[in-house]
Amino acid sequence: MSAVRTEVTVGAAVVAVAVGFLVYAGQVSGFSSGSAGYPVTASFRSIEGVTEGTDVRLAGVKIGSVTDITLNTQTFRADTELTIEQGIELPDDSAVVISSEGLLGGNFVEILPGGSPFNIEEGGELEDTQGAVSLVGLLMKFVTGGDEE
Repeated sequence: MSAVRTEVTVGAAVVAVAVGFLVYAGQVSGFSSGSAGYPVTASFRSIEGVTEGTDVRLAGVKIGSVTDITLNTQTFRADTELTIEQGIELPDDSAVVISSEGLLGGNFVEILPGGSPFNIEEGGELEDTQGAVSLVGLLMKFVTGGDEE
């Protein structure tokens, strides 16, 4: 009888640890973030290394995420939808840049606030964008001399 109680106790502890791990993993990944946000759009020439769920950061602090990426067949640009946390108001002339976390790190979307007194509205478009810079392309330019095109 005591062996059954021990097995039930150990089983319950394992299930509790597993549930705690799943909750922690969801919070760290941003999957279960309950905070609502508002959408804004931006169009990039290249979004290499950016996928849905990629962080949107302002001054190094995560303020949102990429929620949708589509190819615009008329302009051949990547149209993206970014969800920004409620309470963060961005000037409507802010710049959006694809940045890298380092030489081997992943990419993220960085917002550089502008100086406009007017804020972007929900569903508005941030027009000042800079796409991803290809590290391989830069290395090839360096190796080959850079001026040849």
